[in-house]
Order: sequence, then structure tokens, then C-alpha cells
Amino acid sequence: MSTPVALSIAGSDSSGGAGIQADLKTFAALAVYGASVLTALTAQNTKGVTGVHLVPPDFVTAQIDAVFDDLAVGAVKIGMVAQAPIADAIAASLARWTPSHVVLDPVMVATSGARLLPEDAIDALRRGLIPRASLITPNLPEAAALLDEPVATSDEAIAAQGRRLLALGCPAVLIKGGHGQGTDSTDYLITADGCTALASPRIDTKNTHGTGCSLSSAVTAGLAKGESLETAVRNAKAFISGAIAAADRFTVGHRHGPVHHLYRFY
Repeated sequence: MSTPVALSIAGSDSSGGAGIQADLKTFAALAVYGASVLTALTAQNTKGVTGVHLVPPDFVTAQIDAVFDDLAVGAVKIGMVAQAPIADAIAASLARWTPSHVVLDPVMVATSGARLLPEDAIDALRRGLIPRASLITPNLPEAAALLDEPVATSDEAIAAQGRRLLALGCPAVLIKGGHGQGTDSTDYLITADGCTALASPRIDTKNTHGTGCSLSSAVTAGLAKGESLETAVRNAKAFISGAIAAADRFTVGHRHGPVHHLYRFY
């Protein structure tokens, strides 16, 4: 039997709760071998981001080439791209290696509020990466920013924004509802066939660092194992709900602590 392999192309979180570190923990928790390509180093903890050091685009390319030249990558997750030249380098690499599944999490703002993507790089996402993605996973503010629209506040408006995101060239959109209101946290999977609402009880905890990264990497892990898109999304939703519910078992940091990626094991 071949070992399922997933690749994360993202930034590093020095406190270990989000970014590459969260992706690798998620892959491991879901029995997938994780490889990584760093786009940026962040000086970061549960209080916020205090610095960002960008990886040169040609070295991002070198990392991607090294992974694909040797590993049988079943699915790719793209997180923080940091700047337009890095986004362009990733897009060119995807065109060259043509992975079967690409999950794009358009990371723009950290949980702490720190901006992680400049305005000029948003167009690079629209132009180069969204058309190459199998699925994009924006939260409500990110979906609005990609469309240059106000944040959607109703089921109908969220579904309509999802359809407009499909028009940018990707076949599926998962709009994450963690920033919404109400007793349920509802994510919306939008494809050409319609909109599926996936609800789970909203969990009262401040320890939500890395939720978006972890959800998208959990979907990527499912796709790497051969699951259908809807199955991968449903399983990822169940995984992240469990990780958030178990987050208060940790005492890590002083503000927004991490979710518990390995809650099934300890």
C-alpha cells in the first residue's frame, strides 16, 4: 500500500499553533504523511504577530521542486503566500507539476488581527492561484475581500458570494462560518451543483488559534487519502470541531491558544 502524502505550502508559526506547524499536526492526526514548503517565517505567539521574514520566491520554487521530484504528493494545501511574487512562483510550480488536488486557504489576516497579505497580492491569488485550486476555503471576511464586497450576513448572501467566487475559476468553495453569529458555526460548501450548509454547535472558547489552517489541511488530508470532496469536507469539519472542543485541555500562552490537533490521542 502506498502512503498518502500531503504537501503544505505556507508560513511558519513560531508558537506552533497555526501555519505549517498546524498543517503538519493535522496531517499526522489524520494518518497522512506531511511535507512542507515555507513561504515565510513569522515571529508569532498567542498574543499576535511581531515580525515576518519572507522566503525568496526562487527558493519557494526550489522547495516545491524538491518535494515533487521525490514524493508522490496526493494533495496540496496552500496557506500564507505573503506576497505577489511568491504567489506567482507557486502558480508556476503548480502548472509544471499538476497535482491532482489543490486546497487554497486565502490567508489574509491572523486570528490576532495581524494582516498577513498585502492588497497587491490579493490580485495574484485571483489571477494565478484560484483558477488552479480544486477548492478555496475563505472565511467570511476573506470571501468578501476576494470579491471586494461587504461581509455577507445571511445564508442567501453567503451562497451568492460563493457562486461569484466560483466564477473566478475554481470548481468548489468552502466558506467558513466561524466569524458568524448564532449558536451554530455553519460552513457552506458551494459547487456548480448547489450549496450545502454544514452546521455544528458553536464552542465557547478563546483557544481558536489555527482553526482555519487546520480545517483546510484536514480537507487536504482527506483528498490525499482518496476521499471525495464532500466526504473530505465533512470529515474535516468533524475533526476541527473536536479539536476546538478539546482546546481548553491545553494551557498554552496568554491569549488565543491553539486548538488540540491530537485530541484523539491524548
